[in-house]
Amino acid sequence: MSNRFSVIIRCKNEERWIGHALQSVIDLVPNNEIIIVDNNSVDKSLEIIRQFKANPNLELNNTKYTDIKLINVDDYTPGLALNEGVKVASNPVILILSSHCVLKKFDEERILKDLESYVAIFGNQDPIYQGQRITKRYLWSHFGSEKKEDMYSDSEGRYFFHNALSIIRRDVLENHPFDEDLAGKEDRYWASTIIENNIGKILYDPTLSCDHHYTDAGNTWKGVG
Repeated sequence: MSNRFSVIIRCKNEERWIGHALQSVIDLVPNNEIIIVDNNSVDKSLEIIRQFKANPNLELNNTKYTDIKLINVDDYTPGLALNEGVKVASNPVILILSSHCVLKKFDEERILKDLESYVAIFGNQDPIYQGQRITKRYLWSHFGSEKKEDMYSDSEGRYFFHNALSIIRRDVLENHPFDEDLAGKEDRYWASTIIENNIGKILYDPTLSCDHHYTDAGNTWKGVG
């Protein structure tokens, strides 16, 4: 397995997209380790996840199967789920991907080079509603075509960062974990702490990208169309 990236995916009843998310990681992140942090899913999510898990007794087909660690959290918050995933990660770089996102572009060498200067990177998201790529308004307007350092959101009045697709050095997360008491937006609060306390800089890189598919439970959708 790779000694570079550990991929953390949070999951709760994501049978529609979790398989697509996993396959995209297998396709684009070589020799990955995937950590699924599940919140008591009752649909077919866990069944789908297990079909991607490599069997240690068989020769690995790394185009279909991978190293998967599956953990469950009961008292779920976004920050708690990510922090628990970091605790069991084996590799020095954490890639966070939403369970209803499909990774589209991932340049491993570019990312590792940028992490020499930045503590975290987040990528472009293209919102997909019922198969249609929709106009980038509201939150989606942050995901433009130009690189930005320490992106500030005028609409939110704070620094912007988004964990649907982000990459963070594990040592930084071990020393500065996500707030486990927040019900949401743990990513923005974390970024503000990192930037305002001069812990490091954060890069938005549109060459890292994913399709972000609509779900009824998604809280980043507004005015779709």
